[in-house]
Amino acid sequence: MRKALRPRAGLMSPWLLAALLLIAAPAYCEAPAKGMKPAAAKTAAAHPPGTAIASAHSLSTQAGLEIVRQGGNAFDAAIAVSAALSVVEPISSGIGGGGFFLLHDAKTGRDVFLDARETAPAAATPAAYLDDKGELNRDRATNGPWSAGIPGLPAALAHLAQKYGKLPLKTSLAPAIRIAREGFQVYPRLEKGYGSRREVMERYRGTREVFLADGNPPKAGEILKQPDLARTLELLAAKGFDGFYRGDVGAKLLAAVKEEGGQWTPEELSGYKVVEREPLRLKYRGWDIVTAPPPSSGGVAFAEILQMLEGWDLAKLDPAHRTHILAEAMRRAYRDRTIYLGDPDFVKIPLRRLTSADYAAGLRATIHPDKATPSDLLPGQPAPLEDDETTHFSIIDAQGNRVSATQTVNLLYGSGMVAPGTGVLLNNEMDDFALRPGTPNAFGVMGFAANAPEPGKRMLSSMTPSFMESKDKVIALGAPGGSRIITQVLLAVLAYDAGLAPQQVAAQPRIHHQWMPDVISAEAGALDADTVAKLQAMGHKVNAGESTWGNLQTVMWDKAAGTLSGGTDPRNPVGQADVLLTP
Repeated sequence: MRKALRPRAGLMSPWLLAALLLIAAPAYCEAPAKGMKPAAAKTAAAHPPGTAIASAHSLSTQAGLEIVRQGGNAFDAAIAVSAALSVVEPISSGIGGGGFFLLHDAKTGRDVFLDARETAPAAATPAAYLDDKGELNRDRATNGPWSAGIPGLPAALAHLAQKYGKLPLKTSLAPAIRIAREGFQVYPRLEKGYGSRREVMERYRGTREVFLADGNPPKAGEILKQPDLARTLELLAAKGFDGFYRGDVGAKLLAAVKEEGGQWTPEELSGYKVVEREPLRLKYRGWDIVTAPPPSSGGVAFAEILQMLEGWDLAKLDPAHRTHILAEAMRRAYRDRTIYLGDPDFVKIPLRRLTSADYAAGLRATIHPDKATPSDLLPGQPAPLEDDETTHFSIIDAQGNRVSATQTVNLLYGSGMVAPGTGVLLNNEMDDFALRPGTPNAFGVMGFAANAPEPGKRMLSSMTPSFMESKDKVIALGAPGGSRIITQVLLAVLAYDAGLAPQQVAAQPRIHHQWMPDVISAEAGALDADTVAKLQAMGHKVNAGESTWGNLQTVMWDKAAGTLSGGTDPRNPVGQADVLLTP
């Protein structure tokens, strides 16, 4: 039996800020969504009563549940959801990009982090991105073949099926293949995003063949079909890794990059490897948290912030001081993100120190209770960010397996370049490297040598797929949103700790500080005028009228109640959280 949890439109009312900042929030016992029949309550249920999936598009959520109905587990469902998102969200992710998959295997109790981040081609040296004057060539860094790293997502899907899934890859990819062939309805965000990138996208023959197939750019309400992408997915389904990285698809990718002036080699394309890494682990107020290790910067910054916050009873502080403490903790963690982090296979990272409670205590001691610390007093330079056109999904299945996955092509529609005959839109993740020290990237920020490109190196990311577990709750969560991914996940953890339900967690107003620029960003309505004035009196710069950001997707198993529930971000009207109860 299946019933849907539908997102609510718009932001939640400002009263939720009190819960966000832990203002004496009462314990919350979640009611089932309207029309949903809860599973029978039981004490400390051994297994969830079914499967819950939350993703950024209803078609991808339904693709995952379709595979569960065929006997698949959470990992099979993850393949289906990921591939379907690659079809219906080309603005955000795709098999021409990469991602991170945080997995929990219920049978063994093992957590593992699948690193499918893109890698740098050997030709992509820092010098290759400079113009005749020695300045950064912004167009080359963000558009076309030089902006693209070697894709990792197809390898991740093959790896998931081979090592963790129950079903053949061919079965799990079938929904995405069908959607690509039959088409899906264009939604406003796709149309708007295409408009903003149209000049770049229409440079490339393969892109025109997909997005101008009828002679006109995509319009909301129209059906977008991608037959070449369907054929590529079919080859991946039939041949696994080799179906994408070798053979016909691999040859077409190499030819397309060469045709547009780029330089990939067959060896670096076919030599791509998914890396299994040990996740980061920490404890916060009774929660065991599992999160992303480098080359994600998210888990380290996330761990630093939470451990700094343990020094205060946030619920007893007024709103201005709570926001002040949050901003100061964020500021310090983002500074460390910049200075120390990169690909751990290339850079020595002081991981044990950065994530230790003692180090967090030292940072906490530098926070003045009533005054902002100017960011320029914390020396360093900011590092590259992940664009907010990324996507996330969360899954818990009836066996207790779970997946928290974030995937991306970086900017809107990635590099803008589709390889002819493949339907594969290539990423532009090379801009996430520090291509020229001291020069801002596409997001106005700079980087250090730790994140400079080298052959086969993975660029730094902010993606932070995470799990939370207490004695009676199991949660998977994550979000897109550039550097704001980390603070979205942080605020979600605080909201869950305050007793909020998944849909409330996904909808809550957001604040953010990332060290540079030295400003507290807040969605409209997140901070009232009195709080803003008090923060300014402490020395903070505050932008309290920003537009919304992020697209958080989360699912929760309440073991005590024996229920599953999910939350999908109402800022994205096409997302869906859904539950399939076991008969």
